[in-house]
Amino acid sequence: MSAADRAAGHAPDDVAGAAVGRGSGPARAGGAEGGESRVGLREMRWWDIEPVLALEQRLFPEDAWSAGMFWSELAHARGADATRRYLVAEEAAPAAAAEPAGRLVGYGGLAAVGGTGDIQTIGVLPGHRGTGLGARLLRALLRAATDFECAEVLLEVRVDNAPAQRLYERFGFVPIGIRRGYYQPTGTDALVMRLADPAGYAAAADTSGDAPANTLPHPHPHPHQGTKSHG
Repeated sequence: MSAADRAAGHAPDDVAGAAVGRGSGPARAGGAEGGESRVGLREMRWWDIEPVLALEQRLFPEDAWSAGMFWSELAHARGADATRRYLVAEEAAPAAAAEPAGRLVGYGGLAAVGGTGDIQTIGVLPGHRGTGLGARLLRALLRAATDFECAEVLLEVRVDNAPAQRLYERFGFVPIGIRRGYYQPTGTDALVMRLADPAGYAAAADTSGDAPANTLPHPHPHPHQGTKSHG
């Protein structure tokens, strides 16, 4: 887990700040009526790095990714040899709202290497937790894994992040091991989880609430990255 391991703590483990099931697909953080905002998912581009960094600092202050980490990931997100898929959740203000649309309220990323997908990170602002955005992001990343023809998807989640673990379990992830001291600087252990049928769960219509997500750890030579979740 290269990129995920990079922050040793960015993994879809707690969708609290990053909703663990926070959203794998265009999500709605509320109704389209009554002044409630709408949230859609789209591909993350280089101009999103700055606002995503601001979310990182807010959601994962102890192990926030650097701009260089995101630039490195996005460098592998396009073209015939792409191995990454990063998404942002963008809030669209109602027609009557005075504020401009386009505020980012969440994001997520996946790395695919050798037929295995790795959820790198999932983050959702506190005000959008419990709306299903985390689950939508997760589902969208599973669809990406399917596009990359991944036979399995892995992720790391903090052992003390029960909400995120429940979210992942709803999507079919099962525990396969523990990574001691994975999340730094706290030294918290990570529960490694695996999904053997990403295609099946990518199509599932789960609209239940989110869990915090941020299971992405610090970068290392391993081809797979960890997952980061805020809860």
